[in-house]
Amino acid sequence: MTDHTAIDDAQLEDAICRTREGETSAFEAVVRRFETSLRAWLAGHVPPGIDVDEVAQRTFIAAYVRLSDYTPGTRFEAWLFTIAQFQLKTELTRLRRVADYHARYAPDLLQRELERRSCEPPEMFVDRLDRLQKCVNLLSEHLRRFIIWRYYEEIPLDVMASRTGRSVAAIKKQLWLIRRKLQECVESQTTTAEGSLS
Repeated sequence: MTDHTAIDDAQLEDAICRTREGETSAFEAVVRRFETSLRAWLAGHVPPGIDVDEVAQRTFIAAYVRLSDYTPGTRFEAWLFTIAQFQLKTELTRLRRVADYHARYAPDLLQRELERRSCEPPEMFVDRLDRLQKCVNLLSEHLRRFIIWRYYEEIPLDVMASRTGRSVAAIKKQLWLIRRKLQECVESQTTTAEGSLS
């Protein structure tokens, strides 16, 4: 069983020294000493979408790898939190790159898909609509009611929520699940139809 008691500054310096000398297990005491405060600090600084535990883990790994850069007797906590700040900036940069990539290329991909679909023969569109109608008919009455309300009667989500006694978020999720189920059904029927033609 691991001892989770806090260590004082002298014990911290000793653990750091032993780690630098090759006793890797001594670094556990360093992690235990700062994991709560580091995670708390990160939680107060990270925007939504960034995993605090992931950044904390990267911080401890970077500190371990760069332990030879630490000057014994100075404030280890300040050194560690500087690394955490750098790790956080790195993660923010990565997320910005991903968002930028999606912002630049998603419209292009959407345009290509729309062009591809517009070039399909009208018969394929009609066939796909027929398959979709069959799939809607296969839904239980309870699920079909959501489709009718939303897409035929164009009832707003908040009205659907009040009719069913559920939250708007629950209605959105239900509709998403139904759409996914319908997509899988249409794709399955399309695959079956294409297989019978070959």
